[in-house]
Amino acid sequence: MHIPGKTLVRSLGLITLLAATGLQAQIAGFTGQELKTVPPDREFATSDEHYQYLLNKANGGTKHTWETLPRWDGLWYTAGNNHMDVFIDGGLRGGTVREGVLTPAYEKAYKERWRQQQEDGQVGYDRLTHCEPAGMPRWLLEPYNHEFINTLNESWFINDFANGIRRIYINQEHTNLAEMNGAHSWFGDTIGFWDGDKLITNTKYIRPADFTRWSPMTSNALETVETWELQEFDDFPRLVVQVTMYDKHAFTRPLNFVYSFRHADDLEGTGYRIQHWECEASSNSYLDENGLTSFYLPGDPGFKDPRSATLFPELPGQTPDPYSDPVVTNGN
Repeated sequence: MHIPGKTLVRSLGLITLLAATGLQAQIAGFTGQELKTVPPDREFATSDEHYQYLLNKANGGTKHTWETLPRWDGLWYTAGNNHMDVFIDGGLRGGTVREGVLTPAYEKAYKERWRQQQEDGQVGYDRLTHCEPAGMPRWLLEPYNHEFINTLNESWFINDFANGIRRIYINQEHTNLAEMNGAHSWFGDTIGFWDGDKLITNTKYIRPADFTRWSPMTSNALETVETWELQEFDDFPRLVVQVTMYDKHAFTRPLNFVYSFRHADDLEGTGYRIQHWECEASSNSYLDENGLTSFYLPGDPGFKDPRSATLFPELPGQTPDPYSDPVVTNGN
């Protein structure tokens, strides 16, 4: 079913409103005990230096077996983070951009993005509207379901939004895929090691993206060092991620954040299974000359019919939705 342009705009506005109202809870830590940033022992010039320091401190890392490997099974929700505290002074409603955190060019761009959020209630354009992946670091707070699968040689961190998968290569060296395909990737290249029950990771070679639609942009120099640990709280267990981010183009210094996840017990109780997200084939949104999200409508050049296409529409079973198939009798 086609959604008229104006209705689609209103729908996107509602989604933005819901995201904004849920944002306070997201930043504050959802419920219960407040999340706290734990900065590294000292400041490092690069993520390589930081990661090597932690590896040396862990004496080369813990060599787990299948019996000792930490298990983070099940479905997880995002459960709070403090990233906006780093960039905004005075809260989400009416707050102002902290000066001196971002480089002058990135601070100027962020002030315009923040003005849109405060005055218009939303930014004029979000990369995700035309199906770009969340990428890093946005992956860390996308409010959809996550899975964390640890094996001896790799860990697979999965966000069901756009099926964003981060692969952590345990006790291995970086491979710069940009040297082969000419560009960084949305989630970069991540290596890691175990320090007891903590997973330490280092991510490099990330495409320029952003923290969220209401947060600063990042550059192709973004790199991260993350410490993942399952912690017990009075309210509920949380998978807590202490993150230091390096970006010579965007940040005036390395920045420290904390993110978290909690078990999605309610979804597991219903037997929910993660689905494949796909919107590129039917997305009719695009960035227009005014820097706003616009939409192709039926009859416009570039319009994509969300009902999909088939070479043989007369064949039974060719619709994406089997419940809309015509009744077939006698094999016809």
